[in-house]
Amino acid sequence: MLDTLNSERYMDESIPEVYADLLNRGKYLCSQRTMYRILEANQAVRERRDQRRHPEYTKPELLATAPNQVWSWDITNSRGPGKGPTTTCMSLWTFTRDVLWAGWWPARNRQLWLKD
Repeated sequence: MLDTLNSERYMDESIPEVYADLLNRGKYLCSQRTMYRILEANQAVRERRDQRRHPEYTKPELLATAPNQVWSWDITNSRGPGKGPTTTCMSLWTFTRDVLWAGWWPARNRQLWLKD
């Protein structure tokens, strides 16, 4: 049975797939649980199919060496003093951390109020 499970035909197949294929060919060698026991006794219980290797993701890094190279912005919806949500926006330079623009407006009338 171990030779069958490790054969070229079944080496990348899962146990249920091997079992179903053998039954389709008219062969019953043992149950699925017995196949797992045989593989476990031979330290061969593992994922038998090829696994995709994911590349290591590197986080992008922005570097500002002078003003006006990198800007950052944020838009937030929050509860305001009146009815309905209030939208707040802010834009800033990353190098100097100066606020370029900030504003808010109520969602119901979308009238923009700029920071002085």
